[in-house]
Amino acid sequence: MAFDPKEREAIMGQVGDALAPGQTMDSIGEDISSIILTKKPPKSWYIGLGIAGLLMGVLMVSVIHLLFFGVGVWGINAPVGWGFAIINFVWWIGIGHAGTLISAVLFLFRQEWRTSINRFAEAMTLFAVSAAGLFPLLHTGRPWLAYWMFPYPNTLGMWPQFRSPLIWDVFAVTTYATVSAMFWYLGMIPDMATMRDKAKVKIQKVIYGMASMGWRGSAVDWHRYEVAYLLFAGLATPLVISVHSIVALDFAVSVIPGWHTTIFPPYFVAGAVFSGFAMVLTLVIPVRAIYGLKHIITIRHIDNMSKIMLATGLMVFYGYLNEVFFGWYSAHEYEMYMIWNRMTGPYAPAFWALIFCNGLVPQLLWFKRVRHNVIAIFFISIVINIGMWLERFVIVVTSLHRDFLPSSWGMYYPTKWDLAIYAGSIGFFFFAMFLFIRWIPMIAIFEVREVNHKQQHG
Repeated sequence: MAFDPKEREAIMGQVGDALAPGQTMDSIGEDISSIILTKKPPKSWYIGLGIAGLLMGVLMVSVIHLLFFGVGVWGINAPVGWGFAIINFVWWIGIGHAGTLISAVLFLFRQEWRTSINRFAEAMTLFAVSAAGLFPLLHTGRPWLAYWMFPYPNTLGMWPQFRSPLIWDVFAVTTYATVSAMFWYLGMIPDMATMRDKAKVKIQKVIYGMASMGWRGSAVDWHRYEVAYLLFAGLATPLVISVHSIVALDFAVSVIPGWHTTIFPPYFVAGAVFSGFAMVLTLVIPVRAIYGLKHIITIRHIDNMSKIMLATGLMVFYGYLNEVFFGWYSAHEYEMYMIWNRMTGPYAPAFWALIFCNGLVPQLLWFKRVRHNVIAIFFISIVINIGMWLERFVIVVTSLHRDFLPSSWGMYYPTKWDLAIYAGSIGFFFFAMFLFIRWIPMIAIFEVREVNHKQQHG
């Protein structure tokens, strides 16, 4: 089948808006594999890995200090029993949602533009969920007894309290992490075989050969792979809705003003996808520039992700307006005061900052010129990540620090150990991402080739 130049360019738009002169899809595979097999990491990789490693050291010191002295080293107190730990848990879980959405949901809807970013987003999901799991574990105060939360047969006949939201989180997060890890690894098997075949160093051949699990690219291999990948995509898709809905129910099942509302599950899911895509853009934009992947991760991909971010951002902003409206319309004195306290109380700057970050700044994405400006999108994504963290801070702290009885009111101030563990979790996340970029193909080689083959041969 022959194509004129315009048709050819349209076809390549599925995986890249334009290829460099003389470049083929095989050369794109070489570009991706050479990052690992032949090229030395750029200096920025070493600098980033070093900074992330230092933050991981801060995390280790902070956790050891916490285990010795208890959760009293944090800023939590009588009215605010949930502080940075739960704020950061919800924030990290939200970041992990983009990977599942890009990989599973867009795969089921046959959105082929996902192929250039799904591997990267899936890795981000795993590392974000791992960072999230750290906080509820430490928040229990005795993490060495965390196995009590699993329903295992024991001689004491004791079972977890299944009405506790903490147990819901355990099941939701472990299920999400397990399915995401299996889905991620399954998608890498063909590329592991490619790396095995291209590797020149024996140790690399052995490692990638073991990781490829005997893949030979036969018709039987591909048939079983496609069936398994489709089943995992169908299994992972409900997790996009269920996991963060369960996290939202941690708040919604309580009677605290500002939490006891049915809008939380869909509101949290939209916010999770919103922050997840913001983090994908925050990571992808520097990587495509440093590693010269602009012909693979193109403006078209950034534009599509920006549109999804705009849509979910509007849902989040609608949720903010709903909270204010129903707080007033309910005529419930505690709900009305909670809204007023958020707007004018001691934490009002955080509330108005999140409105600016999550409500006003994303409106710039209506404009194509902004969506196609990589630097602008990078800074917008950072602002959104900050805003989504502030949203969780406002939800947790402003609802707890002034509840029903003025005699129990108090203020919450994070300590240096709160900040250290949070910074350390960011260090852990980026340390894992840097290792992933160095040793695993960050773009699905075979999927990019498959899309191109389908477009050329029908």
